[in-house]
Amino acid sequence: MRILTQEPVIREEQNWLTILKNAISDPKLLLKALNLPEDDFEQSIAARKLFSLRVPQPFIDKIEKGNPQDPLFLQVMCSDLEFVQAEGFSTDPLEEKNANAVPNILHKYQNRLLFMAKGGCAVNCRYCFRRHFPYDENPGNKKSWQLALDYIAVHPEIEEVIFSGGDPLMAKDHELVWLIKHLENIPHLQRLRIHTRLPVVIPQRITDEFCTLLAETRLQTVMVTHINHPNEIDQIFANAMQKLKAVNVTLLNQSVLLKGVNDDAQILKILSDKLFQTGILPYYLHLLDKVQGASHFLISDIEAMRIYKTLQSLTSGYLVPKLAREIAGEPNKTLYAE
Repeated sequence: MRILTQEPVIREEQNWLTILKNAISDPKLLLKALNLPEDDFEQSIAARKLFSLRVPQPFIDKIEKGNPQDPLFLQVMCSDLEFVQAEGFSTDPLEEKNANAVPNILHKYQNRLLFMAKGGCAVNCRYCFRRHFPYDENPGNKKSWQLALDYIAVHPEIEEVIFSGGDPLMAKDHELVWLIKHLENIPHLQRLRIHTRLPVVIPQRITDEFCTLLAETRLQTVMVTHINHPNEIDQIFANAMQKLKAVNVTLLNQSVLLKGVNDDAQILKILSDKLFQTGILPYYLHLLDKVQGASHFLISDIEAMRIYKTLQSLTSGYLVPKLAREIAGEPNKTLYAE
């Protein structure tokens, strides 16, 4: 078990859009950057056609060179195992098409809904449960957003909007200003929650302009980061989180329990420690959504419970995330081992 102790190359001065533009999308280039032999991954490279590869440099900097089992590498490198057609796995494991009320809206819960602000991500995680989602039917533009805003306005039971995607922080700051200002004008909205992986893969995304926007909004704001392994957390990311804490953003984290990545109670304990040191409270530990192409990440429920019980014995209760599964059609997540 390798836990990152030395800081990677500092790239804090770079603009996040420049870093995003230069993200690696060719598996061969990723292998070259990590000193891994291309010949060992010939069949895995072919899986790129199932789901494109995208990895920005700040995340690559955290991956151990020469190690094909690095837990961060396994999350982002395409694999020949994605061709496996596993029983019980589907392209829409949460049946979200049924909840796609209008473009950009997933209305699955009673007092809150998901607003699909953008379809793209800064990193394509191989276990993504929306890797087959019809983003072309949910375009991230103002015309489509207005339809979503109109839907929210006529549903007074909605108290909280959850920015999701893709990754909502793929929207530029001026787009988020427009969107959040319009949400503020809907009187029954109280909270804005932002689900994002972007800050941990490109910490430079947390700009001063973005922080000012969140500081000035009347909506109570929560950011839920998506971090699966302690090696993803470095000082640049910690600095970005402090900027958000300074403007009173509540910080939570959700992880996915992944075979070969974090299926170890000690790793999860270290992750919780590092999150808390960064000002983030562990929130959810998700059991894998059974999306086609990700069956090699699956951990059995029995093994998941064993890991979780061990984690509970290793750390304080407030540092133990809720073990949860989302079941299609249910009005809330199903919790385990409470």
